[in-house]
Amino acid sequence: MRIGICDDEESVRRMLADKVRGLYPEAEIRQFPSGEELLAADGEPDILFLDVKMPGMGGMEAAKKLRRRNRRTILIFLTAMEEYVFQAFDVGAFHYLVKPISEEKFKSVLSAAAERYRELTEGGLTGRPGERYLMVMSGGAHIKVSLEDIVYAEVFNRKVVIHKMEEDIEYYGKLSELAQQAGEDFFRTHRAYLVHFKYVVKYDASTIWMEKGKALLAKNNYPEFVKKFMRYNQKAGWGFRTW
Repeated sequence: MRIGICDDEESVRRMLADKVRGLYPEAEIRQFPSGEELLAADGEPDILFLDVKMPGMGGMEAAKKLRRRNRRTILIFLTAMEEYVFQAFDVGAFHYLVKPISEEKFKSVLSAAAERYRELTEGGLTGRPGERYLMVMSGGAHIKVSLEDIVYAEVFNRKVVIHKMEEDIEYYGKLSELAQQAGEDFFRTHRAYLVHFKYVVKYDASTIWMEKGKALLAKNNYPEFVKKFMRYNQKAGWGFRTW
């Protein structure tokens, strides 16, 4: 189990590292003095303690960048103010600790995070999930599209446009058929849009911002979207918990 500690105060990093060693002596511990060094490091922690306020790149910005390439790291924010709780939820935080950190609270949160890590590893979820894909005809060629890589899809000029992070793929088809194949990790937000919960960055009652692009959200679909998005986060281990 790899545990990272990212805080600009060396005394805090040392204190937390000592606490981790006392609970999990077998854990590999890495310390980072800044968000920049965290993102530049080789490999990523399984569990990460991340300070919200740091000089240069703050914890929230670092978390957003980390999430673009790693959805599995269990994030625990360190903060002196509880006002960042809702922002923490936006990046799939597991929990947050308010400074000064009590021994009992730290032990409770880290134990829960370690248990979540074991659930993920024993379930075989640390790597890329078993690939599910569909074949589409685009530009005269059959193209294999991994469902995991679809950010969102939309209907445009009688074509379905699949938006991936690196490219867009157009084909003649029905969005309803794609939604049926895609499964419960996707949601039909509007007659013209299908979004992948994995790539949702933020939303309001009419719009969903994705890691690439945005989709419309019909007003009557808003309550169901919120309910299913929360359920997805809990299933993926990003659901925000309180003690």
